[in-house]
Amino acid sequence: MGIETTLLGTGNPVPSPERAGASTLVRAAGKHFLVDAGRGVTMRLAAAGALPVMLDAVLLTHLHSDHICDLNDVITTHWVMSAQPATLQVIGPPRTAEVVDACLAMLAPDIAYRLAHHEDLTWEPRVEVLEITGASVPFDRDGVTVRTAATDHRPVEPTVGYRIEHEDASVVLAGDTVPCPGVDDLCRGADVYVQTVLRDDLVRAIPMPRFRDTIDYHSSVEQAAMTAARSGVGTLVLTHQVPTPAPDAADEWVALAAAHFAGRIVWGEDLTVVGC
Repeated sequence: MGIETTLLGTGNPVPSPERAGASTLVRAAGKHFLVDAGRGVTMRLAAAGALPVMLDAVLLTHLHSDHICDLNDVITTHWVMSAQPATLQVIGPPRTAEVVDACLAMLAPDIAYRLAHHEDLTWEPRVEVLEITGASVPFDRDGVTVRTAATDHRPVEPTVGYRIEHEDASVVLAGDTVPCPGVDDLCRGADVYVQTVLRDDLVRAIPMPRFRDTIDYHSSVEQAAMTAARSGVGTLVLTHQVPTPAPDAADEWVALAAAHFAGRIVWGEDLTVVGC
C-alpha cells in the first residue's frame, strides 16, 4: 500500500457523540501527516495507532474553529511525549502563525507548571510555522511530496488544499471549498480525493439563517462527485458531512454522488481507512 488515509474525525461544527471534529491522518513511506486538528483529534490519533509525537507535519486547510480547535492538544502532547527537544511543523494559510502564537500564550501557565515539575523537561514547546498561499511544495522528503493549491471557501481566505504523493500513489485533501480550478488541479489523476460535502436540500430545511449560510461555501455531494469525474479520480471519499447524517442515511448520500461519478465512493465515518 503506497498511502493510507484514515478519517480521524468526520464531524461538523455541531457536536456529535459519534463523530470527532474535522481531521485526517495520512501515512506514506513512514511519514505521518495530520490534516486539520478538530475536536477530539488526539483521541482519534491514538485510536488509529498514532500519536502527535509521530507527526512529520500538521497541514491546516483553513482556520475555521472546527478545523483547529484541538491544535493546542496536538502541540502539548507532542511536547510532553518527546524524549528530547523536537519541533512540530505546522503548515497552513496566512495567520497560521497568529493561531499558533495564541495557542502557546493560552498554554503558558501549563508550560510553566510542567517545566517546574519535571527535571528532564528543560525546553518549551517548539513549533515551526510555514504559511502558504496557492501553489507550492511545502514538503518534499524521502520520496514523499506534499503540494498545495488555492481552494475557495470565501469569505474564509486564503484557503488551501493538499495533495500527498508517494511513488505512484496520490491522495488529495481539499478541506472546505466549492469547486474551483485549484481543486481540479490537485485532483487530476489522483487515486483518492477526500472532500467535505453538504446536502443543500437538508440544510435549506433548517429554520436558521446561520445554517443556510453554509450552502454557498461548501461543495455539495453532487459537486464533489462531478469534480471527481472531471478530474479522473479513482476514489471519492465523502467526509465532514453537513448536516450530520442520520445513522441509516449513508446509502442515500452515496447514491447522490454515484449519479455523477462512476468510480469508487467511500462513505466517511470516524476511523474509516482508505488505501491506495
